[in-house]
Amino acid sequence: MIPSEARITIISGSGISKASGIPTFRGKDGLWKNYDFMELATPKAFRTNPQLVWEWYYWRLGLISQTNPNKAHLALKSLEDAEYDIVILTQNVDNLHERAGSSRVYHLHGEIYKRRCIQCNDVSYWDASADFENPIVPKCTKCDSMLRPSVVWFNETLDPNIVEKSYSRLQETDLLLIVGTSGLVYPVANFPFIAKQENRQIEIIEFNIESTPLSSMANKTVLGPVEDTLPKFVFEIIKDS
Repeated sequence: MIPSEARITIISGSGISKASGIPTFRGKDGLWKNYDFMELATPKAFRTNPQLVWEWYYWRLGLISQTNPNKAHLALKSLEDAEYDIVILTQNVDNLHERAGSSRVYHLHGEIYKRRCIQCNDVSYWDASADFENPIVPKCTKCDSMLRPSVVWFNETLDPNIVEKSYSRLQETDLLLIVGTSGLVYPVANFPFIAKQENRQIEIIEFNIESTPLSSMANKTVLGPVEDTLPKFVFEIIKDS
């Protein structure tokens, strides 16, 4: 039984969005299968060919805009509705957690719905009616410089404010759920170690389609599609509360 005052933190990765129709970045069906990420998701790639990078992001946002939260996203929202103290640390940029209704989401890798000026750093949202079939390199309305996707690319560091907030949350967590992440990307791969260092009694439960490097840290690893396994787990928590 999980006490009602328990602080529950979720680390979510691309596996939770896969059931919504968003390809993962790794594995046989990963987004990198048909693309060289060094031509698409690095600062150098953007400097070299911003048009190509934006074409890819128009395609990605066009894809994401047609998806909906799945049962795993909705299960986490139901925990929040049951008045548990829930914070989601997500590696995903698709905003599906928010679209499911979750209110406390820390975006470690940015948000694809946001754009940032390369000169003045002004942040704006994509127009929901954007013509994804005719990609252009958008310009800042304040200084007329190019905008870039407000996501973290390879060879870039995470927002230190988000990392600090994540560390603080991990250090006060009672139950850590690792959902659909490969456990290969740092510093997120270190998050369970940080949480356990602060609280040796913490319970860590992993949900994934296969074992990962984080499985050895978990008290329990639940294998299977997270859109099936996570709702069952959440239902049991709410039923016993």
